[in-house]
Amino acid sequence: MDLPTRFDWQKLQQFCCDIFVKAGVADEKAKIVAESLIQADLRGVDSHGVVRTSIYMKRIEQSMIDPHAEVAIEKENDVSALLNGNNNFGSVVGSKALQLAITKAKKQGVAIVGVRGSNHFGTGAYYALKAIEQNMILVVMSNASQTMPPTGGVRPFIGTNPLAVGIPAGNHRPYLLDMATSVVARGKIIVASQKGESIPLGWAIDKEGNPTTDANEALEGSVLPLGGPKGYGISMFIDIFSGVLTGAGFGKYVNNMYENWEKPQNVGHFFIALDINRFMNIKQFKQRMDLYIDDIKAEPKANGVDEILIPGELEFRREIERKKNGILLPEKVVSELKEIGSRYGLEIEQSRFQGERAKDGVTDVSK
Repeated sequence: MDLPTRFDWQKLQQFCCDIFVKAGVADEKAKIVAESLIQADLRGVDSHGVVRTSIYMKRIEQSMIDPHAEVAIEKENDVSALLNGNNNFGSVVGSKALQLAITKAKKQGVAIVGVRGSNHFGTGAYYALKAIEQNMILVVMSNASQTMPPTGGVRPFIGTNPLAVGIPAGNHRPYLLDMATSVVARGKIIVASQKGESIPLGWAIDKEGNPTTDANEALEGSVLPLGGPKGYGISMFIDIFSGVLTGAGFGKYVNNMYENWEKPQNVGHFFIALDINRFMNIKQFKQRMDLYIDDIKAEPKANGVDEILIPGELEFRREIERKKNGILLPEKVVSELKEIGSRYGLEIEQSRFQGERAKDGVTDVSK
């Protein structure tokens, strides 16, 4: 029977969770990793979704991730902490750091938690949304392996180091900025390569420093900083906070999870949690946020623009659509998941979407 390409998000999440459990990951940790991946797909950040399952599994099997390691608090006071992830999953380590940051912020008003010894931690939005549920503002950042040149350089030196900011609102969706410091996340180029698609000019350069629209050449070269020297500067401060300050890898010392099979990644993260109630009553804050967003949306629109959106709004709409109509996966990703599942006695076929199919004419909010 031919495999479908559209999958029920809950069944797919359980399938991924079961894969990790079969590989020896504790159930609670497997749920965190699977939830992180599926949330990315639901929100349209496919580059950080189940497409990462294959590389995560390979790194477990090659002992490049230790799913049994305990996340350790190395330094701590009332408002800050330094965690050592001891090479566990990035999303597991990140979740521990977030929990600690929120707990401290509720007691002290603000908290800062640095992390070393981690791995790729998924999307920053995954953590920001959990903080928003606790009426917290969260700033979270992470460094990454070398994929981007410094301004004026040719070869990769710094990561596409992501930055996310989550802020609650009232009647409106929350403000949720989640961005790479490159023109585009490298994961999107990986997805384009898997689909056999070209990439827009300006996303990347080849290994000789020439502009390219070939996804494979881009993966051998470098993605470009967002806004040139501005994106480079932001990426550098994220690397300093997440790597230099925490004792994690930084710059060329963050190991590539696709290429380095001798050493752990040693990724660093940095969490800043803020209790809104220390500034004003949360209800009043949310009312002010709603007014702010209302005013933005009431601004005159440029020709051809139907609506002014705020950061994160498009992703919330994608989530609604994909929960209703299923998650569409590229054929190569489906094949990878099928192969992994077969090794552990699991069938991706059972995760296929069985609800009402998306009909022709349904608006694709990702466009």
